[in-house]
Amino acid sequence: MQDIKSKFSTFREKIHVIVYGSSTMAGRVFDLILLGLILLSVLIVTMETVHDFDQKYHAYLVFLEWIITILFTIEYLLRIISIDKPLKYVLSFYGIIDLIAILPIYLTFLFTGTSVLTIVKVFRLLRLFKILNHPKFSAQSLNLGRAILASKEKIIVFLYFVLISTIIIGAIMYVVEGKGSGFTSIPVSIYWAIVTLTTLGYGDISPITPLGQLIASLVMILGYGIIAVPTGIVTAEIVKTNDKKKNSSIKNPCKNCGTEYHRENAKFCDHCGSRLEKK
Repeated sequence: MQDIKSKFSTFREKIHVIVYGSSTMAGRVFDLILLGLILLSVLIVTMETVHDFDQKYHAYLVFLEWIITILFTIEYLLRIISIDKPLKYVLSFYGIIDLIAILPIYLTFLFTGTSVLTIVKVFRLLRLFKILNHPKFSAQSLNLGRAILASKEKIIVFLYFVLISTIIIGAIMYVVEGKGSGFTSIPVSIYWAIVTLTTLGYGDISPITPLGQLIASLVMILGYGIIAVPTGIVTAEIVKTNDKKKNSSIKNPCKNCGTEYHRENAKFCDHCGSRLEKK
Protein backbone atom coordinates (compact mmCIF):
# COMPACT_ATOMS: atom_id res chain seq x y z
CA MET A 1 0.00 0.00 0.00
CA GLN A 2 2.84 2.34 0.93
CA ASP A 3 4.58 1.50 -2.34
CA ILE A 4 1.45 2.44 -4.31
CA LYS A 5 1.22 5.79 -2.48
CA SER A 6 4.90 6.45 -3.17
CA LYS A 7 4.47 5.70 -6.89
CA PHE A 8 1.39 7.90 -7.09
CA SER A 9 3.23 10.72 -5.32
CA THR A 10 6.12 10.43 -7.79
CA PHE A 11 3.63 10.39 -10.66
CA ARG A 12 1.97 13.56 -9.33
CA GLU A 13 5.32 15.35 -9.05
CA LYS A 14 6.27 14.46 -12.63
CA ILE A 15 2.88 15.53 -13.97
CA HIS A 16 3.09 18.79 -12.00
CA VAL A 17 6.47 19.62 -13.52
CA ILE A 18 5.19 18.95 -17.05
CA VAL A 19 1.76 20.58 -16.74
CA TYR A 20 2.58 23.60 -14.59
CA GLY A 21 6.26 24.12 -15.40
CA SER A 22 7.78 25.65 -18.50
CA SER A 23 11.46 25.48 -17.55
CA THR A 24 11.89 21.83 -18.62
CA MET A 25 11.89 20.42 -22.15
CA ALA A 26 8.80 18.34 -21.37
CA GLY A 27 7.01 21.42 -20.04
CA ARG A 28 7.85 23.47 -23.12
CA VAL A 29 6.70 20.67 -25.45
CA PHE A 30 3.48 20.36 -23.45
CA ASP A 31 2.85 24.11 -23.79
CA LEU A 32 3.49 23.99 -27.54
CA ILE A 33 1.08 21.07 -27.99
CA LEU A 34 -1.52 22.88 -25.89
CA LEU A 35 -1.02 26.03 -27.96
CA GLY A 36 -1.57 24.05 -31.16
CA LEU A 37 -4.74 22.43 -29.79
CA ILE A 38 -6.18 25.78 -28.72
CA LEU A 39 -5.54 27.39 -32.11
CA LEU A 40 -6.87 24.33 -33.97
CA SER A 41 -9.97 24.33 -31.77
CA VAL A 42 -10.73 27.98 -32.50
CA LEU A 43 -10.08 27.39 -36.21
CA ILE A 44 -12.62 24.54 -36.18
CA VAL A 45 -15.18 26.73 -34.43
CA THR A 46 -14.61 29.46 -37.01
CA MET A 47 -14.98 27.12 -39.98
CA GLU A 48 -18.14 25.57 -38.54
CA THR A 49 -19.86 28.89 -39.14
CA VAL A 50 -19.00 28.77 -42.88
CA HIS A 51 -22.10 27.02 -44.22
CA ASP A 52 -20.64 25.42 -47.36
CA PHE A 53 -17.46 24.27 -45.61
CA ASP A 54 -19.40 22.85 -42.66
CA GLN A 55 -21.76 20.92 -44.92
CA LYS A 56 -18.86 19.33 -46.77
CA TYR A 57 -16.62 18.51 -43.80
CA HIS A 58 -19.05 18.46 -40.86
CA ALA A 59 -18.23 14.88 -39.82
CA TYR A 60 -14.49 15.60 -39.81
CA LEU A 61 -14.96 18.81 -37.81
CA VAL A 62 -17.06 16.99 -35.19
CA PHE A 63 -14.47 14.20 -34.98
CA LEU A 64 -11.63 16.68 -34.45
CA GLU A 65 -13.70 18.58 -31.89
CA TRP A 66 -14.21 15.39 -29.90
CA ILE A 67 -10.50 14.53 -30.01
CA ILE A 68 -9.54 18.02 -28.82
CA THR A 69 -12.18 17.98 -26.08
CA ILE A 70 -10.99 14.60 -24.80
CA LEU A 71 -7.39 15.87 -24.70
CA PHE A 72 -8.51 19.03 -22.89
CA THR A 73 -10.44 16.86 -20.42
CA ILE A 74 -7.37 14.71 -19.71
CA GLU A 75 -5.30 17.84 -19.21
CA TYR A 76 -7.92 19.31 -16.86
CA LEU A 77 -7.97 16.14 -14.74
CA LEU A 78 -4.16 15.99 -14.65
CA ARG A 79 -4.04 19.59 -13.39
CA ILE A 80 -6.44 18.67 -10.59
CA ILE A 81 -4.68 15.53 -9.40
CA SER A 82 -1.16 16.99 -9.60
CA ILE A 83 -1.67 19.76 -7.01
CA ASP A 84 -2.26 19.70 -3.26
CA LYS A 85 -5.26 22.04 -3.30
CA PRO A 86 -7.34 21.08 -6.35
CA LEU A 87 -10.38 23.11 -5.28
CA LYS A 88 -8.30 26.30 -5.34
CA TYR A 89 -7.39 25.58 -8.96
CA VAL A 90 -10.96 24.61 -9.95
CA LEU A 91 -12.33 27.91 -8.59
CA SER A 92 -9.49 30.05 -9.97
CA PHE A 93 -9.77 32.14 -13.13
CA TYR A 94 -7.70 29.72 -15.19
CA GLY A 95 -9.51 26.74 -13.67
CA ILE A 96 -12.86 28.13 -14.80
CA ILE A 97 -11.46 28.86 -18.28
CA ASP A 98 -10.14 25.28 -18.49
CA LEU A 99 -13.57 23.97 -17.54
CA ILE A 100 -15.23 26.17 -20.16
CA ALA A 101 -12.83 24.69 -22.72
CA ILE A 102 -14.23 21.19 -22.25
CA LEU A 103 -17.91 21.85 -21.55
CA PRO A 104 -19.37 22.84 -24.96
CA ILE A 105 -19.30 19.48 -26.72
CA TYR A 106 -20.60 17.67 -23.64
CA LEU A 107 -23.45 20.16 -23.37
CA THR A 108 -24.59 19.27 -26.89
CA PHE A 109 -26.17 16.19 -25.32
CA LEU A 110 -28.41 18.48 -23.25
CA PHE A 111 -29.00 21.45 -25.57
CA THR A 112 -29.90 21.36 -29.23
CA GLY A 113 -28.97 25.01 -29.95
CA THR A 114 -25.38 25.50 -31.07
CA SER A 115 -24.94 29.27 -31.38
CA VAL A 116 -24.37 29.87 -27.66
CA LEU A 117 -22.02 26.89 -27.44
CA THR A 118 -20.02 28.25 -30.37
CA ILE A 119 -19.44 31.49 -28.46
CA VAL A 120 -18.35 29.49 -25.40
CA LYS A 121 -15.80 27.57 -27.49
CA VAL A 122 -14.17 30.83 -28.60
CA PHE A 123 -13.37 31.53 -24.93
CA ARG A 124 -10.69 28.84 -25.26
CA LEU A 125 -8.47 31.61 -26.63
CA LEU A 126 -8.23 32.91 -23.06
CA ARG A 127 -6.16 29.84 -22.28
CA LEU A 128 -3.34 31.43 -24.26
CA PHE A 129 -2.76 33.72 -21.26
CA LYS A 130 -1.85 30.66 -19.22
CA ILE A 131 0.71 29.55 -21.80
CA LEU A 132 2.13 33.08 -21.87
CA ASN A 133 2.32 33.06 -18.06
CA HIS A 134 6.08 32.54 -18.32
CA PRO A 135 8.13 34.74 -15.96
CA LYS A 136 9.59 36.77 -18.84
CA PHE A 137 6.13 37.49 -20.23
CA SER A 138 4.74 38.07 -16.74
CA ALA A 139 7.41 40.66 -15.98
CA GLN A 140 6.45 42.63 -19.07
CA SER A 141 2.76 42.31 -18.19
CA LEU A 142 3.46 43.65 -14.72
CA ASN A 143 5.37 46.62 -16.16
CA LEU A 144 2.51 47.42 -18.52
CA GLY A 145 -0.03 47.06 -15.72
CA ARG A 146 1.93 49.39 -13.45
CA ALA A 147 2.25 51.96 -16.26
CA ILE A 148 -1.52 51.90 -16.94
CA LEU A 149 -2.27 52.15 -13.22
CA ALA A 150 0.14 55.06 -12.79
CA SER A 151 -1.45 56.95 -15.68
CA LYS A 152 -5.08 56.22 -14.78
CA GLU A 153 -5.82 59.82 -13.66
CA LYS A 154 -4.54 61.21 -16.96
CA ILE A 155 -6.49 58.61 -18.94
CA ILE A 156 -9.69 59.37 -16.99
CA VAL A 157 -9.30 63.09 -17.72
CA PHE A 158 -8.66 62.30 -21.38
CA LEU A 159 -11.77 60.07 -21.60
CA TYR A 160 -13.81 62.78 -19.92
CA PHE A 161 -12.59 65.25 -22.55
CA VAL A 162 -13.52 62.82 -25.36
CA LEU A 163 -16.98 62.23 -23.85
CA ILE A 164 -17.70 65.95 -23.56
CA SER A 165 -16.34 66.55 -27.07
CA THR A 166 -18.60 63.93 -28.65
CA ILE A 167 -21.68 65.33 -26.92
CA ILE A 168 -20.87 68.90 -28.03
CA ILE A 169 -20.00 67.83 -31.60
CA GLY A 170 -23.14 65.71 -31.79
CA ALA A 171 -25.35 68.57 -30.62
CA ILE A 172 -23.74 70.98 -33.12
CA MET A 173 -24.18 68.53 -36.02
CA TYR A 174 -27.82 67.97 -35.07
CA VAL A 175 -28.43 71.71 -35.38
CA VAL A 176 -26.29 72.19 -38.52
CA GLU A 177 -27.46 69.16 -40.54
CA GLY A 178 -30.92 68.38 -39.19
CA LYS A 179 -33.17 65.40 -39.81
CA GLY A 180 -32.91 65.66 -43.60
CA SER A 181 -29.28 64.49 -43.52
CA GLY A 182 -29.97 61.57 -41.20
CA PHE A 183 -29.11 63.40 -37.97
CA THR A 184 -32.55 62.64 -36.55
CA SER A 185 -31.67 63.19 -32.89
CA ILE A 186 -28.79 64.22 -30.65
CA PRO A 187 -28.04 60.58 -29.63
CA VAL A 188 -27.79 59.64 -33.34
CA SER A 189 -25.54 62.66 -33.90
CA ILE A 190 -23.37 61.62 -30.95
CA TYR A 191 -23.09 58.14 -32.51
CA TRP A 192 -21.88 59.81 -35.74
CA ALA A 193 -19.39 61.90 -33.75
CA ILE A 194 -17.94 58.81 -32.05
CA VAL A 195 -17.65 56.91 -35.35
CA THR A 196 -15.99 59.90 -37.05
CA LEU A 197 -13.74 60.78 -34.11
CA THR A 198 -12.39 57.23 -33.98
CA THR A 199 -11.79 57.40 -37.77
CA LEU A 200 -14.02 54.36 -38.42
CA GLY A 201 -16.32 56.17 -40.84
CA TYR A 202 -19.13 53.66 -41.45
CA GLY A 203 -20.80 56.03 -43.88
CA ASP A 204 -24.35 55.25 -42.78
CA ILE A 205 -24.73 58.92 -41.80
CA SER A 206 -22.82 61.74 -43.47
CA PRO A 207 -23.13 65.54 -43.61
CA ILE A 208 -24.29 67.17 -46.85
CA THR A 209 -24.06 70.88 -46.03
CA PRO A 210 -20.75 72.77 -46.51
CA LEU A 211 -20.62 73.75 -42.84
CA GLY A 212 -21.34 70.19 -41.73
CA GLN A 213 -18.62 68.84 -44.02
CA LEU A 214 -16.16 71.40 -42.63
CA ILE A 215 -16.98 70.34 -39.06
CA ALA A 216 -16.65 66.67 -40.08
CA SER A 217 -13.20 67.36 -41.56
CA LEU A 218 -12.05 69.00 -38.32
CA VAL A 219 -13.44 66.07 -36.29
CA MET A 220 -11.51 63.60 -38.47
CA ILE A 221 -8.26 65.52 -37.98
CA LEU A 222 -8.95 65.72 -34.24
CA GLY A 223 -9.55 61.96 -34.24
CA TYR A 224 -5.98 61.17 -35.29
CA GLY A 225 -4.65 63.22 -32.38
CA ILE A 226 -7.01 61.57 -29.92
CA ILE A 227 -5.88 58.07 -30.95
CA ALA A 228 -2.24 58.97 -30.20
CA VAL A 229 -2.84 60.52 -26.76
CA PRO A 230 -3.45 57.34 -24.63
CA THR A 231 -0.47 55.61 -26.28
CA GLY A 232 1.76 58.57 -25.42
CA ILE A 233 0.54 58.70 -21.82
CA VAL A 234 1.16 54.98 -21.17
CA THR A 235 4.49 54.98 -23.04
CA ALA A 236 5.75 57.91 -20.95
CA GLU A 237 4.86 56.04 -17.75
CA ILE A 238 6.62 52.88 -18.98
CA VAL A 239 9.79 54.86 -19.69
CA LYS A 240 9.53 56.60 -16.31
CA THR A 241 9.05 53.27 -14.50
CA ASN A 242 12.02 51.67 -16.26
CA ASP A 243 14.22 54.67 -15.46
CA LYS A 244 13.26 54.53 -11.78
CA LYS A 245 13.95 50.81 -11.67
CA LYS A 246 17.40 51.21 -13.22
CA ASN A 247 18.32 54.15 -10.98
CA SER A 248 17.27 52.38 -7.77
CA SER A 249 18.68 48.94 -8.57
CA ILE A 250 21.64 47.14 -10.05
CA LYS A 251 21.83 44.78 -12.99
CA ASN A 252 22.02 41.24 -11.62
CA PRO A 253 20.10 38.93 -13.98
CA CYS A 254 18.15 36.06 -12.42
CA LYS A 255 19.12 32.75 -14.00
CA ASN A 256 15.62 31.34 -13.48
CA CYS A 257 13.30 34.02 -14.90
CA GLY A 258 15.66 36.49 -16.57
CA THR A 259 14.64 39.55 -14.54
CA GLU A 260 17.67 41.83 -14.85
CA TYR A 261 17.41 44.57 -12.21
CA HIS A 262 17.17 43.97 -8.46
CA ARG A 263 17.76 45.92 -5.28
CA GLU A 264 21.43 46.39 -4.48
CA ASN A 265 21.51 44.02 -1.50
CA ALA A 266 18.84 41.60 -2.74
CA LYS A 267 19.64 37.92 -2.21
CA PHE A 268 16.56 36.60 -3.97
CA CYS A 269 14.79 37.54 -7.18
CA ASP A 270 11.91 39.96 -6.62
CA HIS A 271 9.89 38.20 -9.30
CA CYS A 272 10.37 34.43 -8.91
CA GLY A 273 12.16 34.13 -5.56
CA SER A 274 15.23 32.30 -6.87
CA ARG A 275 18.60 32.92 -5.22
CA LEU A 276 20.70 35.54 -6.98
CA GLU A 277 24.40 35.30 -7.61
CA LYS A 278 26.56 37.54 -5.45
CA LYS A 279 27.92 40.61 -7.21
